[in-house]
Amino acid sequence: MKILVTGGAGFIGSAVVRQFIAETEHTVINVDALTYAGNLESLSDVRDHPRHIFEHVDITNHDSLTSVFQKHQPGAVMHLAAESHVDRSIDGSAEFINTNIVGTYLLLECSREYWNRLPANDRQSVAKGEKSGGVTKESFRFHHISTDEVYGDLTVNDPPFTEETPYAPSSPYSASKASSDHLVRAWYRTYGLPIIVTNCSNNYGPYQFPEKLIPLMILNALDCKPLPVYGRGENIRDWLYVEDHARALRYVLAHGVVGRTYNIGGLNEKTNLEVVNSICDLLDELRPLSGLPEISQAPDKLSKSYKSLITFVTDRLGHDHRYAIDNSRIANELGWQPLESFETGLRKTVQWYLDNTTWVERVRLGTYRDWIATEYTKGG
Repeated sequence: MKILVTGGAGFIGSAVVRQFIAETEHTVINVDALTYAGNLESLSDVRDHPRHIFEHVDITNHDSLTSVFQKHQPGAVMHLAAESHVDRSIDGSAEFINTNIVGTYLLLECSREYWNRLPANDRQSVAKGEKSGGVTKESFRFHHISTDEVYGDLTVNDPPFTEETPYAPSSPYSASKASSDHLVRAWYRTYGLPIIVTNCSNNYGPYQFPEKLIPLMILNALDCKPLPVYGRGENIRDWLYVEDHARALRYVLAHGVVGRTYNIGGLNEKTNLEVVNSICDLLDELRPLSGLPEISQAPDKLSKSYKSLITFVTDRLGHDHRYAIDNSRIANELGWQPLESFETGLRKTVQWYLDNTTWVERVRLGTYRDWIATEYTKGG
């Protein structure tokens, strides 16, 4: 089967693409606009694989999207393309509205137009089905990947989010994702488009863009820069290792019920301060300060632990206090559970950043984007 993955050069999307190529026989049509967080170097192991086809297309370009559907005849869409960083949405929300809401609308319309032309799964449509690569109205799926932030936040004593938790988004980012979720469900209710929705908790792992909490803290620490923690570091997140998430998304696409929502969490609630302290503990073990080359600007107190770099800063506007996900539905109905604990996943993540300094430096310097001007200048 051909699977169209939007945002396949992003953090979560690239993990999904790598898993599909490594563990299945599916062909992946990777659709990505290659904005600042899109990086084909995150797909270096599969980029030239014959079952990986890259299309440099922005999901806000209807005509280009339509051409992709006509050319490749996908059997499913996995929609991961999104602007995703809360701080960026607070500083400027326009791109979030355009990509997350308008882009989702246009992708839904292109999918619906394509789906309406597919044959029904009956004997009279066998010949038409063969022309469409065996894809039928009944077999097609539109899988929309979203966030737990659409539910708002919780107090320490509140039960975790379930699929029935009312929406109460707090930031421009979460509001734009909530809007996209509602659009997807409306296209199912009104037009019958076969959709599935998943809402995940905070992802972490290899290849994550350095603006996010965990890679930012790892890389700042290695440079002996301050480790900025919002407020008093008491905000709580449920952490999900990205490879576990990618595996869950594949489970849902293969076995999920049309029209159903599945929450995906890592069952790892940690305060931000706990996360940063854990990173420092791992770095103290794996790359102790005593073994680093002398850094002139580093104060003497850094000789023992990276924790001395922790700096509390003014809290984020509208900062949600706690996220937590109830995994019962996906666990009971589809048999999925996370394989990584926070401790094992974080160790793998820290070690990956230590071992992949070339990828990190190319992202920091922006040189990972140099080839876009020559290779993909005519994309949609």
